Amino acid sequence: MNLDDFRDFDEDGIIFYHPDYIYEQDTEDFPLECPYRQMPPSAPPNFTPSQPQSQQISTNPLVINPGAIRPCLHRFVYIWPRRGNGFWTWITFVGLRSISGFRWTGNTWRYFRMNLRDIRSFLCF
Repeated sequence: MNLDDFRDFDEDGIIFYHPDYIYEQDTEDFPLECPYRQMPPSAPPNFTPSQPQSQQISTNPLVINPGAIRPCLHRFVYIWPRRGNGFWTWITFVGLRSISGFRWTGNTWRYFRMNLRDIRSFLCF
C-alpha cells in the first residue's frame, strides 16, 4: 500500500489526506493529547478578511518567515496562497519550511499541509 493512494491534491496543489485512513504517524508518534492533533473548537469566522497590502517581515520577500506565522498556532488564520483563492485554517504545526493543521472546506475541517513559500500573505484572528 502506497501513501499516495490516500493523498489528494486540490487545484492549488495543497495536500489533503483521506479522512478515513488512520495514518501511522497519527497513531504512533503523537498521543491523543498532542497539540498537533488538536481540532479547531468551531467553524471559522463567517467573513472573508481584506488582504493586507504588505506582509510580515522576512529576509526574502518571496517566503513567509516561520517566526512570523508561529504566533498563529491554534488560532483561526486566513491564508492567501500564491495560486488560487484564500481560505481559513487552524494551524497546529509550524516548521522551518511548512505548516500543517486543518483547512475549512466550507462545511468541515480537513487536515492539510502547505509549504511556506506557497503563502502570499496571511492574517491571524
